[in-house]
Amino acid sequence: MNITGRLTRDAEVRTTSQDKQVVNFSVATNDSYRNKQGERIEQTTYFDCSYWISPNVAKILTKGTLVELTGRVSARAWTSNDGEAHAGLNFHTSNIKLHGGAKKSESIQVNAKTKSNKVVPQPVEDDLPF
Repeated sequence: MNITGRLTRDAEVRTTSQDKQVVNFSVATNDSYRNKQGERIEQTTYFDCSYWISPNVAKILTKGTLVELTGRVSARAWTSNDGEAHAGLNFHTSNIKLHGGAKKSESIQVNAKTKSNKVVPQPVEDDLPF
């Protein structure tokens, strides 16, 4: 599955009890549609994302950056201490493609197939006539 959205916060690297490192970040996706009355409805969906392949990618995952993610989605539900039911979506990321953001002007792709910790910038096609 692919999702495209913006990071809602800077990525964080956490270490599990088995000494594995995971990069955690959150992405918001926007969608719109028209209801039966013809009104335009805007909908935002938030995903809590995890990336297990390389912790070095956290350096480039900053708030506001537009990313295209490939991976699988899972749902989770829990009850808070006050007894209120909650639900959320997790996105287990295997491929990250950056399309730029507040601080980035280049496109960068990181995926599981390379098995390296290097982040290689890719040129961005500029279709502006000037």
